[in-house]
Amino acid sequence: MPLLTKDFDYNLPPELIAARPLEDRAASRMLVVHRKEGKIEHRMFRDFPEYLGSGDLLVLNNTKVIPARLFSDDGKKELLCLDQLSALEWRCLVKPGKALRLGKTVTVAGITGTVTEVFENGDRLIRWDSLLDLNIHGHLALPHYMGREDEILDRERYQTVYAEEEGAIAAPTAGLHFTPEMLEKISHAFLTLHVGVGTFRPVSVEVVDDHIMHSERYVVSADTAQRVNAAGRVIAVGTTVTRVLEALGKPLLEQRGETDIFIHPPYQFRAIDGLLTNFHLPQSTLIMLVSAFAGKDLVMEAYRQAVAERYRFFSYGDCMLLI
Repeated sequence: MPLLTKDFDYNLPPELIAARPLEDRAASRMLVVHRKEGKIEHRMFRDFPEYLGSGDLLVLNNTKVIPARLFSDDGKKELLCLDQLSALEWRCLVKPGKALRLGKTVTVAGITGTVTEVFENGDRLIRWDSLLDLNIHGHLALPHYMGREDEILDRERYQTVYAEEEGAIAAPTAGLHFTPEMLEKISHAFLTLHVGVGTFRPVSVEVVDDHIMHSERYVVSADTAQRVNAAGRVIAVGTTVTRVLEALGKPLLEQRGETDIFIHPPYQFRAIDGLLTNFHLPQSTLIMLVSAFAGKDLVMEAYRQAVAERYRFFSYGDCMLLI
């Protein structure tokens, strides 16, 4: 029997979706899944270091979210800047598409952009007549399930404390719980994967194997590669780190590239030994990845308990540790 997308569905009361962050990053709850024993614990994120040993290495994604969402001056068009191809050119996702056909223009903050190419998937290449500063004119592309527009607070909180390399559209949310003080006590290394527009695209096929995964850019430094290869256990912080490490395997080498790896059951993991992650949307590729790591039945039971125990879900929500 083929694996179906609906096999990864669960019922989530809307009030459990976290629309705003907690005041204290480290105050989240943490559901702990022991894969071999099939045991589930309910703890706090501040307890996280208790689950690490002396030879363990935490690997985090140091991508930095850019305010990539733009609105036209007439308020009728919305753009999501996906990739900067030159100083004046951006590949963008646009709404509504019919208003921005080839040759059409859009004005943002008095700066005019012209659609110079329409890609096969519907993205537009837009050339601006002068530099467009996203930090001044852009907005964070908060996930739709938050049900609100971005605010000043989000500029800091929808960003990890170790964010460094600009280029992500969405935050690697498993890392949002960490404070500098906690990281100082834990052996850790960084890689970079810029979280792309695929984060917002749901699985629309009935059979899991038919889904086409989006591609995302990564960078792995020589230092990180060396430390991962020497580690006792590798604990990935987030599905983005997992995708990079599993795509490259061991021994890990210094490199940069793109990956469109799609991890779902059944899958034999070859690079990570533990995973810290937030709770994910029903029927998403991310819940499929987590299910591949800990087993679908155990993961769906963990989600059932998380709902029953009133955990906070999604980007600004609580987290899950799978070991």
